Amino acid sequence: MPAELREHAGRHYAIQFHYALPDDAWAVELSEAVPAPAAWAEIPNAASHLPGPAFLAAFIPDEDPDLEPTVHIHSHDEHVIPYEIMVWFMEQVTDQVQRCRAALAEGDSEAVG
Repeated sequence: MPAELREHAGRHYAIQFHYALPDDAWAVELSEAVPAPAAWAEIPNAASHLPGPAFLAAFIPDEDPDLEPTVHIHSHDEHVIPYEIMVWFMEQVTDQVQRCRAALAEGDSEAVG
């Protein structure tokens, strides 16, 4: 799934989704987006920004219904997250939790992604 990008007050943020195999969980990661390489400007419809290192990650288990989703903070530096961006991130996490729980209820963990 490609990263979702959002701009807020002149800063760019990215949310990425991927499967964290060691955790048997879907990961939803929030990062500050970084500018794409200048050479990409010549490519039609190329992204202007790419996800940077994640500083907030939610893990949503999709194989064990007894495991709760968790949010992890990954940062050596302080990050200020605007309220609007935090709400956007948590909406994405909530949607992923609902997809995982629905797939667990139906017995179809492959339909989650």
